[in-house]
Amino acid sequence: MIPTVEWKNNRVVILDQRALPEDVRFLDCEKYQEVAEAIRNLNVRGAPAIGVTAALGIALGARQYAGAHIQEFLLHMEEVCHTLASTRPTAVNLFWAVDRMQRVMTSASISTIQDVQKRLQEEALAILDEDLLVNRAIGKFGSAIIRDGDHILTHCNAGALATAGYGTALGVVRAAWEQGKQIRVYADETRPVLQGARLTAWELQQDGIPVTLITDNAAGALMKQRRIQCCVVGADRIAANGDVANKIGTYSVAVLANAHGIPFYVAAPSSTIDMLTLDGEDIPIEERSPSEVTCLYSERRIAPQDIDVWNPAFDVTPAALITGIITERGIFSPQELKGHFS
Repeated sequence: MIPTVEWKNNRVVILDQRALPEDVRFLDCEKYQEVAEAIRNLNVRGAPAIGVTAALGIALGARQYAGAHIQEFLLHMEEVCHTLASTRPTAVNLFWAVDRMQRVMTSASISTIQDVQKRLQEEALAILDEDLLVNRAIGKFGSAIIRDGDHILTHCNAGALATAGYGTALGVVRAAWEQGKQIRVYADETRPVLQGARLTAWELQQDGIPVTLITDNAAGALMKQRRIQCCVVGADRIAANGDVANKIGTYSVAVLANAHGIPFYVAAPSSTIDMLTLDGEDIPIEERSPSEVTCLYSERRIAPQDIDVWNPAFDVTPAALITGIITERGIFSPQELKGHFS
C-alpha cells in the first residue's frame, strides 16, 4: 500500500493524488506553505489525511524557524497554524489536528524552541500512527455489517488515499475482504473531480478487490435491480445530532438507499465527530472553482464560456437517512453519538 503522506528527512512527502491514476508521483515539501497548498489544491484530500498532513505541516513549519527568540517563534507558529487551518473549511479533522498541535505548544513543560520543535514532530507522527490504528479498528467493527456475497456502493474516496492508510469506508471493505468474504464494490465516479473513478477504483484494483465503476446517475438503477446490498461512505464532518457532511452527491445516494430499503452507513474516526456543531445546518460547506465543473483537468472545456456554475464540494445527509456510524469505538446510530462522544 503506497503511503499517502510521510515524514522523511525532515520533509513532508505527499502522494500527489491529482496525478492518479495515470502517474504515481510525490510532492517533496520543504516548507509548510507547500503543505498548505497541497491541501488546498487537493494534492492530498480526505478528512483524516488532511488532519495528518496539517499536523506534519505544523511540525515542518516549526523546523523552518531559524531564530533564537521564543516569543518570535511562537508568533511564527501562530501564522503556521493559521495558514494550515485556512486551507479547507469543511473537514473538521483539520481543525482537530491543528488544535492538538497547538496544545503541545502551550504545555507548561516546554521551555526552549528546540523542545517545542521536537515535541511537535513527535505529536505529528503520533497522529499519523494513531490514524492507521483507528482505521484498522473501523474496518474490524464495520466488517460485521458486510455479508459474504454483498455488493457495496460507495461514493467519493474514503480509502487508504483519504487517510494515513487502510481507509474508513474502504477500510470496512478491506477488512471484509481479508476475512474471505466474496464481495464487490460499486464505485460512483464522483463528479466533478472524479475521486471515485480516479482513486477508489484505482486503489481497489491495486488490492485485487472486485470493483465496478459507475456514473453517479447510475446508482438508482442498480438499487432498483437489487444489485446493491448496502452503502458505505466516509465523512468530512459529523454534527452532534448525527447529520453528516460528505462529498457532494452523498445525500442523493442516501435518499436513493432509503427509497429502496438499503442500509446506509457512514465510516469515520471519532475525530470527525464535531460535538460543537449541533446539526448539519451549522456545517460550513466549501465552494470550489467553477473550472472543476466546466473543464476536465482544467484542460478540455465541456461547458459554454461564462456559464454560471454552482460547485459545492460537500452536501449534508440528515441523520434520519443514516443506518449507523462506524467508528473505532463501535457502530452507533446517529442518535447515540451524544451519549458516547460528548
